[in-house]
Amino acid sequence: MIHAVLHEREDTVGVAVVEGIDAGVMLHAWIMDDDEVVTVVAQQDIPIGHKVALKDMAVGDTVYKYGIDIGKVVAPIRTGEHAHVHNIRTKRW
Repeated sequence: MIHAVLHEREDTVGVAVVEGIDAGVMLHAWIMDDDEVVTVVAQQDIPIGHKVALKDMAVGDTVYKYGIDIGKVVAPIRTGEHAHVHNIRTKRW
């Protein structure tokens, strides 16, 4: 079962495409451009439509989703954690 999608291997987050991703679930993320699947363990519950970290990220790192720079990390994010407004902010402000 595919739990999340991302466009490019360099993306640092994937988007949850199913409900019920609970902490501890072995999460399968489909890389659309490569037609490959990567696997991470969900460290937190991930709501459908929200982002899941595919790698560890430190404060100041750039977050990539669908091959696009979507912002910067404002609180450390570990692989498998929920990535959202509590740990990512736009670079516009």
